[in-house]
Amino acid sequence: MISPFFRLFLLAFAMIAFQSCAGDDPDLEPVKTVEEIATEALTGTSSQTWGIEGGGSVERDGVSVTDLYAGFELVLTSGSAKTYTSKNNNDLLDSSGTWSFAGNNFDKFMLTGNKPATGREISFTQNDDNLKLTFTIPAPGARVNGVMALAGNYTFNLIKQ
Repeated sequence: MISPFFRLFLLAFAMIAFQSCAGDDPDLEPVKTVEEIATEALTGTSSQTWGIEGGGSVERDGVSVTDLYAGFELVLTSGSAKTYTSKNNNDLLDSSGTWSFAGNNFDKFMLTGNKPATGREISFTQNDDNLKLTFTIPAPGARVNGVMALAGNYTFNLIKQ
């Protein structure tokens, strides 16, 4: 005859075994970190091109300067290294370099290089196919080749290309 204690043990074991198997779902993806979500907003799955073509714009101190950046593109890449390339940047950015998040909020990033906008915190918001970048270039160090002043508050409204 089986003792009541042994029956209780078997029942508890069966319930634990049943519950441990009930939650297995191989289709569940792991939860992404805030940094992974922010990286995907900028680079998609690995690389994303953002540009003015298709309705984007550039403002400096609230005044449109889109014509100065015709054909502007910024390509952000993630992976083993976070890199960028830019073209038609009107000497505001370097043509290539690396990027990294500024701080732990993952709503700002910085670009490496020697041009006026590099080394500055660039705030970003991404919504579907639109990326808005905002940053400030202070007066000291805002001249390119000693002639063109680029100081001001910039807003780049970019479109996914």
